Amino acid sequence: MTGNESRAQAIYEITNREPIEAKAPQKLEDIWASNVFSLSKMQATLPKEVFKSLKETIKTGKKLDPSVADTVAGAMRDWAIAKGAMYYAHVFYPLTGGTAEKHDGFISPQSDGGVISEFSGKLLIQGEPDGSSFPNGGIRDTFEARGYTGWDVTSPAYILENEMGATLCIPTVFVSWTGEALDKKTPLLRSIAVVDKAANRVLKLLGNADVASVNSSCGAEQEYFLVDANFANARPDLLLAGRTLFGKAPAKGQQFDDHYFGAIPPRVQAYMHDIETRLYKLGIPAKTSHNEVAPGQFEIAPVYESANVASDHQQQIMTTLRDAAADHGFLCLLHEKPFAGINGSGKHVNWSIGNSTQGNLLDPGDTPEENLQFLAFCGAVIRGVHRFGPLMRAVIATASNDHRLGANEAPPAIMSVYLGSQLEDIFNQIKEGKLTGSSHKGVMNLGVDVLPPLSKDAGDRNRTSPFAFTGNRFEFRAVGSSQSVSGPLIALNTMMADSLNWIADQLETKIGGGSSAEDTGNAVQAILKDIMD
Repeated sequence: MTGNESRAQAIYEITNREPIEAKAPQKLEDIWASNVFSLSKMQATLPKEVFKSLKETIKTGKKLDPSVADTVAGAMRDWAIAKGAMYYAHVFYPLTGGTAEKHDGFISPQSDGGVISEFSGKLLIQGEPDGSSFPNGGIRDTFEARGYTGWDVTSPAYILENEMGATLCIPTVFVSWTGEALDKKTPLLRSIAVVDKAANRVLKLLGNADVASVNSSCGAEQEYFLVDANFANARPDLLLAGRTLFGKAPAKGQQFDDHYFGAIPPRVQAYMHDIETRLYKLGIPAKTSHNEVAPGQFEIAPVYESANVASDHQQQIMTTLRDAAADHGFLCLLHEKPFAGINGSGKHVNWSIGNSTQGNLLDPGDTPEENLQFLAFCGAVIRGVHRFGPLMRAVIATASNDHRLGANEAPPAIMSVYLGSQLEDIFNQIKEGKLTGSSHKGVMNLGVDVLPPLSKDAGDRNRTSPFAFTGNRFEFRAVGSSQSVSGPLIALNTMMADSLNWIADQLETKIGGGSSAEDTGNAVQAILKDIMD
């Protein structure tokens, strides 16, 4: 069949396509996290002391008590079997950037020829997939084949459904026989631990007596393209490379800017609703969906979660986008630049750090010039980007993403911070040695009485900056759409920990064993001045 014939056939199939039968909408409270072995389900099924121990590990990072594993495994198995699961899988995230699974049955043969369902604490805590065929960064020879998966209790187990049944999925780390990390999760958990320790040092030096564990948070906006499967199947380049390698520009591209935030086509809206239903069952807080700039391009964005859980959920989002696309007659493209001449796709990683006692540590409040805590932590970010910009560039540099970076729709490949006019003015005042005040939020008068007054932020956003402050967080806009968010999060957490430890060392030198609030404030301003210089 020639190219023209295959295209004509694709158009015929699309024109005569039978619409997917609409499903009755389900109540959010009925489906939310229904396939997740959440804290509430643990509390309902576990003995009080076991649940208390497990919850403390999840909430505070306390060392896991192995003695609770058998009880947890039994409750998890019973819950999964009741949901129709016949298998369990240790899910891990190798250096390929994808998601890997090793599936096992709950089956245990007996001497009388029968079988029973079995899932012990030992099987829950540790698995042994082959580790020789995964990338390892050159840390060992390929014949060193043994690899271990280890249960990550801080990320909840969940049920993955398909037409043939269900599987209990257990998020795990993946390490070698000698203990090297072979995955994205292990170094992410390490980075969370070091930023917690460093942030605790600074918060206590700033006079906080009660300091809870500090964690980073992430909300990743996922952009993607949808192509009708009939067209995609006529393009081997799309199927094999995820992007076009030949062809010419369409008669209409994005010249009129009429696609962005336009009305979502009904067929795509049905796909989005299906996606959201699947994600809600997995406890993934998908919040926003809309048309993106390029024709056939869309976005889904979840609400913020702790970095480790958000990273796991981001992997599930990518898998769900692809799987559901096939069910709706689409091919979902996550390549950063699938088509020449129109916008590519990114994954904007919104990142912050905070805890339950001090709150969001990157929230400036109404008077940021008086918020010593915020200024110290924001200054730490600025120092980190200045010192480790090449590291930030490295964690988002891929063959596909470099097709996008620096193009007219994407941030440049050179790393820099955009603070907005209010914070830029504050830090310039600190640099000059006298902090007097700042601009504040205002109210816009639109000249129409029936419209409500709209509050105006003290600073604008910069949509072209690779790393911009956006109100109470930083948005890393240079991350690629097909990437795991773990790498960027590891870099941000680690550079933040380095800066916070440097600030803590400086504070200890300047204020000694005890000081007044005024002395601490002067010391912080002096440290920030050093950073700005």
